[in-house]
Amino acid sequence: MEQKAKMSLMARIQSLFGSQDMTQGSTMKCLLKFAVPLLIGNFAQQLYSTVDSIIVGQYVGDEALAAVGASLPAINLLFVLFMAISTGTGIMVAQYFGAKEKKLLSQTIGTSIVLIAVSSLLMSVLGIMITRPLMTLLGTPANIYNMACEYMVIIFIGLIGSGFYNIISGILRGLGDSFYPLVFLLVATILNIALDLLFVITFDMGVAGVAWATIIAQGVSAILCLIKLANMRDMFTLNLQSLKINWSLGGQLMRLGLPSGLTQAIFSMAMVFVQSLSNSMGSLVISCSTMVMRVDGFAMLPNFTFGMALSTFIGQNIGAKKLDRVNRGSKEGLLLAVATSVILTAILLFFGHHLLRLFTGTEEIIQLGVRQLRILAAGYIAMAFTQTYSGIMRGAGDTMPAMWISLITTVIIRVPIAYIWAFFTRVPRIFEAAPQSSIDNMTLWLSRQNAYVNGSPDALFFSLLISWVLGAVFTYAWYRRGKWRDKSLV
Repeated sequence: MEQKAKMSLMARIQSLFGSQDMTQGSTMKCLLKFAVPLLIGNFAQQLYSTVDSIIVGQYVGDEALAAVGASLPAINLLFVLFMAISTGTGIMVAQYFGAKEKKLLSQTIGTSIVLIAVSSLLMSVLGIMITRPLMTLLGTPANIYNMACEYMVIIFIGLIGSGFYNIISGILRGLGDSFYPLVFLLVATILNIALDLLFVITFDMGVAGVAWATIIAQGVSAILCLIKLANMRDMFTLNLQSLKINWSLGGQLMRLGLPSGLTQAIFSMAMVFVQSLSNSMGSLVISCSTMVMRVDGFAMLPNFTFGMALSTFIGQNIGAKKLDRVNRGSKEGLLLAVATSVILTAILLFFGHHLLRLFTGTEEIIQLGVRQLRILAAGYIAMAFTQTYSGIMRGAGDTMPAMWISLITTVIIRVPIAYIWAFFTRVPRIFEAAPQSSIDNMTLWLSRQNAYVNGSPDALFFSLLISWVLGAVFTYAWYRRGKWRDKSLV
């Protein structure tokens, strides 16, 4: 009887947390069961990077916070190949799993693991080589230049851990398992925070300590993901034979993933140009932007979460040729994403200043950050539509529209608007008399710090808001055309 009770408990755990077949059962229940662990995981991942910034800002200083922020766009630019492989793998795994194609599923997983190992090593070497020339090209302020370069080099040293975690967690999600990637991410988050405190506060390692904590924690999460994948042999075959590149599947994987990779590349390149503009405004504005984008990440969580959940849901159901569930899941997924985004945005507007105060005690930077969060508020709702419809089309295998929309909204729209706005809002380095309004007083203070003689920081955020809103309009228009339904692999 006791043995039977144990078996029942194990069965319940497996049913609740194991891989999920989303081609049957309530669509809302399937989406929530898959998305809730994913949402918690994305929250943990955002917390992971945010705690880094909080510890740096509070225990090292505003300049160190700016150094970390200045390096991130350049780091993200070299992560685009990870995005391509991970996206392509997730689509193929979800569709082959839904279609019960075990051989193709095994070969896809093996091919992606080899590709990520090779690409990680190549990007590590390339990243270390170009760090200083790139930061010089971006006009990184002299007072944060060495710290930013040191942070980047250490992150590139540990790139393989990040690569393996991202690709294998993507495989697990494609199999319908969003729980174990969450568990491993939580382990990494707790480890990262503990190492941050140890390296920065106890050992006084500064920015380097935060970087080492990050790559060690990512390495641990990657190892845990590999162990979990190796124990799922009932679903696919993972051996030396399958760990070879199948060039046909590799080509298909890159064809599906490359648009997402290019989308990320376009976005990252745009961020590099915007970072260069931000650098010209001084380290104080860089510190503010770093804080705002960390807080901004939490408001974006439901958008990315439900987009990812819908990709797997749509992929599995298109693989199983259940188009009625595709339509129903699309509507319910959008409802979940928008409702959650509205709630988080409201919280951000009311309590954003308290969150920003975690990073710094400099009141002028906090005031500027609150202003930027208010500018971005409406954009979070727009991004709920963008990510939901992009996730639906991506799950079906239609990954090109997101790339073109990203190209238009970031390169053609956002970057020019940011530079034009900055040009027309240039201010004198020193004012003769203090203006009356609080915003103008902030402008005076920042200009005296040589912060933004090259333009107002509003340029950085109004341009982003405009690109988000237009992106939502373009994505919805393409979704309504309906051609994504014909992109299935099986």
